[in-house]
Amino acid sequence: MLTLGIDTATRVCSVAVCNNNKILGSLEVNVGLTHSEGLVPQLETLLKLARVEKKQLELIAVSRGPGSFTGLRIGMATAEAMAYALELPLAAVDTLEAIAYNLPVAGVRLVPVLDAQKGNLYVGSYRWEKDHLTEIEPVRIAAARDLAAQLQAGEEPAILMGECHRVPGTENCDQVTLAPESARLPRGSSVAILGASQYVPRGDIHAYFGMDPFYIRRSEAEELWEKRHPEGR
Repeated sequence: MLTLGIDTATRVCSVAVCNNNKILGSLEVNVGLTHSEGLVPQLETLLKLARVEKKQLELIAVSRGPGSFTGLRIGMATAEAMAYALELPLAAVDTLEAIAYNLPVAGVRLVPVLDAQKGNLYVGSYRWEKDHLTEIEPVRIAAARDLAAQLQAGEEPAILMGECHRVPGTENCDQVTLAPESARLPRGSSVAILGASQYVPRGDIHAYFGMDPFYIRRSEAEELWEKRHPEGR
């Protein structure tokens, strides 16, 4: 299945086009551009270099979170617009699962983390079993200062991924190592491959519209509104 993968959950904008498990092209940009100004040109460049026409695509896969609220909205809105214009089905992929997919290493716990603001992290926990990536625990929010101790107390070694530079104390944990820089952050190729493997046809290809990002927590704007309007709860 020829799949376009989009990930805008972090500061990195990553897009890829894959044919099943084969990566035909992939672009990662991390130079301070906002996703609103960089995503569409990046997609056009990717398809041109990969020699893939939009009409050849069979599926669009997009990272759904957790991650940056603004980044996720931009990525999902762009994916929906393209899917509608091209009459293509759309698949949403969990961001932390896509990060863990970057590192197919057995016998360890893969722990991707992303910044959840205010000293907290979004934390995932995965393990490779044969050729299948399995979620060990549901995605959660944890205090960054406590995560290193929690991982150290675990029964199996852990590899930190994602924005792992935000986890203090990991340099003193013999149970915890950091993933290589090239494997830490989301990749559009992992989103595309996972999206194709998880996609189940629904009949009406437009049934996916209105899908929600996986935020876990509310935005600061929502929290502030509730404080100012307690009667609206």
